[in-house]
Amino acid sequence: MQDKVLQYLTTIPKGKVVTYGQIAEAIGHPGAARAVGNALHNNPDGDKYPCYKVVNSKGELSGRFAFGGITAQQERLEADSIEVCNNRVDLSQYQFQQVL
Repeated sequence: MQDKVLQYLTTIPKGKVVTYGQIAEAIGHPGAARAVGNALHNNPDGDKYPCYKVVNSKGELSGRFAFGGITAQQERLEADSIEVCNNRVDLSQYQFQQVL
């Protein structure tokens, strides 16, 4: 499952985010959002597999971002032209809607 999660991260375009549940569904494991989070926490390469683009279902940043905490996640999102306000992104504007 971890390999599928990591590969999915490489499909997210610049300026977009996805949710844990969205990844779980896309890789064929609906309802496994928590398992996706565990896979992301074990990400071996944050540059190759951009887990900073993953937020919760409310658009909130991860307090446990593996590569430097919530501040680092915000900085990386903003560098991707994603506006962060009060540790949250607007999913209606920034959520990646992949057509399967």
